[in-house]
Amino acid sequence: MKKISIIFLSLLLLFSPLTTINVQAEDFSVAAKSSIAVDASSGKILYSQNATDSSTRIASITKLLTAYLVYKSVDEKKISWDTKVPISDYAYNLTMNSNASNIPLAKGTEITVKDLLNALLLPSANSAAIALAEKIAGSEPKFVDMMMDQLKEWGITDAKLYSSSGLPNSELGENIYPGSTENDANTMSAQDVAIMCTHLLKDYPEILKITEKTELEFDKGGQSETTLSNTNQILPGFATTRAGVDGLKTGSTSFYVDCFAATTVQNGFRIITVVLESKNSSEDNATPFSLTNSLMNQVYASWTKIQIADKGTQISDFPSLPVQDGKKNTVNLVAGEDFSAVVPFKSGTADTNAISISFDKKAQTAIEAPIKKGEELVQATAVQKDKLGYLPGFSGYHFPLTAENDVTRANIFVVMWNSFVRFVNEKL
Repeated sequence: MKKISIIFLSLLLLFSPLTTINVQAEDFSVAAKSSIAVDASSGKILYSQNATDSSTRIASITKLLTAYLVYKSVDEKKISWDTKVPISDYAYNLTMNSNASNIPLAKGTEITVKDLLNALLLPSANSAAIALAEKIAGSEPKFVDMMMDQLKEWGITDAKLYSSSGLPNSELGENIYPGSTENDANTMSAQDVAIMCTHLLKDYPEILKITEKTELEFDKGGQSETTLSNTNQILPGFATTRAGVDGLKTGSTSFYVDCFAATTVQNGFRIITVVLESKNSSEDNATPFSLTNSLMNQVYASWTKIQIADKGTQISDFPSLPVQDGKKNTVNLVAGEDFSAVVPFKSGTADTNAISISFDKKAQTAIEAPIKKGEELVQATAVQKDKLGYLPGFSGYHFPLTAENDVTRANIFVVMWNSFVRFVNEKL
């Protein structure tokens, strides 16, 4: 039987001091108030710069949370993609505000949830966010409460949200969140945004089918028919384009884009990057995209993906488990799926010295028969030990060890004898 040996990782940990790795280059920085890059599959932090500063304004990055709650509402069958959403006076009047990103909407019209989500994500239409919020929660303040509850569910407690769109209160007139002031605006840390984006891509990866588009039709055949254009200038067709990028969302804290949450796949693994309040954006509207491109280059130059185990192969550290009351005394374990991890890339090679692999059972833990082939019996976890760590709420890479074959239960007489022997050994 083919075996993928990972025992060398454990030996390094057992017989030598654990080497703490920090692959973040000291001479690299992002010209922004804060930034972060993470591995999308595990929440492993790959770069961090002032990433826990929760005073950072996020503007329309807020709409990613609004989109999450739209997907969640559809998933829970509270609304459907074809549900018609009325455009309230509040949402309509906002389209007249030249300071607010929007699309033209006909007064008194109704737009589908799907079209409004597209408008929310591509041209960052603020009225679309408000209309969706009012439809789902009854009012925007109640929707903001839902947003805060969702953040708390993810362990985020330092965020401050006042609108579903990301617009500051100074642009909302009398429609501000109860108890807030005219100077209040949505704020979150780059780390919080990364947590939100990681959950969004894990739970609703289909959002990328929208965010990867540079243009989409809106309200086709309706009174508000138009073509939506994406504000993401790192997509194809722009000067700052980068291959592999398929999302996610821009944000403007003034009249220029200075926030960008992005995602891309390169070298076989997906990362999420967040750049908030980039510097000099008023001089060059492409600044957050250029910074993101540099950050992505830095991450992929510093980290690489390695294969730890192939599906159906045995792991030398944990090859089997004892079986209780079975026709066989042991059951062989194999990896239930292909498993890989992102590790530091140094001097042209993958550095695995700081990976620690643990299992949720001890090797002597007996499993009671019957056992079915493919049944998950052990959960393995690989953790990268370094100064950057993982996003809060994420604990490493997880993959199952499963039964290689069926193990049937022994006959009743053998089971009874085994029970008697165990009773004598344990009680007498």
